[in-house]
Amino acid sequence: MHENIIAYQGRPGAYSHLACRQVFATMTAQACSSFADAMDLVEKGRAKLAMIPLDNSTAGRVEEIYRQMPKTRLHIIGEHFEPVNHCLLGLKGSRIEQLKSVGSHPQALAQCADHLRALRLEPVPMFDTAGAAMALQESQDLSGGAIASALAAELYGLDILQTDMQDINGNTTRFLILSKTSNMPAFEPDKRYITSLIFRVRNIPAALYKCMGGFATNNVNLLKLESYMAGGTLKDCSFHLDVAAHPAQHSMQLALQELDFFALDIRNLGTYEQHPFRTDHELIE
Repeated sequence: MHENIIAYQGRPGAYSHLACRQVFATMTAQACSSFADAMDLVEKGRAKLAMIPLDNSTAGRVEEIYRQMPKTRLHIIGEHFEPVNHCLLGLKGSRIEQLKSVGSHPQALAQCADHLRALRLEPVPMFDTAGAAMALQESQDLSGGAIASALAAELYGLDILQTDMQDINGNTTRFLILSKTSNMPAFEPDKRYITSLIFRVRNIPAALYKCMGGFATNNVNLLKLESYMAGGTLKDCSFHLDVAAHPAQHSMQLALQELDFFALDIRNLGTYEQHPFRTDHELIE
């Protein structure tokens, strides 16, 4: 196993790359062309961890990850919240007044639409943010710019002409840290935990309601419930559930017993400590 490699999807300078640097500064971040490739590196032992985005506060969930997780045997060992700070990048020595167009991922362009309109810059959709920065460097076009991270500016030798280009501050991405081996922490009463589960419901009336009932009656807080179609058919609906509890807690054990009675194919993806971002931004209360 390559103990010092963490895999991510995207080009160097992508926000996933930035998240790797923030959390695992001493590890080597390896770019992959797809989420599946990044996970596969970990499953095959060619990387120790993978940094995978699950949700964005503006763009919503990353649908592909919910479909990919049941296909792997990886474990969630942690979460990370990364604030998205879109920067307007230009070639060395360029000025905003010279720019006519700006390239980036369509989602990034949409998040900066008001600022771009105020600067009278034409948005040019591209495959990703870091790719736009790389393309700008290769083009040497002084009239072109890119919306990307400060890390992309550093890697591709570009100037940051303006920071905080996003129209709404607080744009944040939640990442999952995946490992081939489980690393469930021992329960400590003064710490907060998340347990992530996936399951299918039995084909009976009010099955989902009954699955959730055990968490309600045992005072276990649900943080997230997502449904997605699995198995390649429109008949098989699966669920991803995040709860604020540790399996060692008696209330959680009772809730899981009730879930087991009404659900099928229950799998614990991982139990891990809650990121401080949740407490700081009151995501629980």
